[in-house]
Amino acid sequence: MRRVEAFFRFLWDFVIGDDWRVAAGVVVALGITALVAGTSVAAWWVLPVAVAALLGLSVWGAARQQS
Repeated sequence: MRRVEAFFRFLWDFVIGDDWRVAAGVVVALGITALVAGTSVAAWWVLPVAVAALLGLSVWGAARQQS
């Protein structure tokens, strides 16, 4: 049981990490990509835009905490 618990702790730290908002943003971006892929619009652009936005928000939030 300890190994199973250790695995789930690792998985939580790997996926969620320090900022749960980034992980939630990636899940939302994947959902939006799936929705857009179901239409006639190209869906390749959704994830790069989401990653850039999430990275910017994460860095901005970290910088605000430091000052």
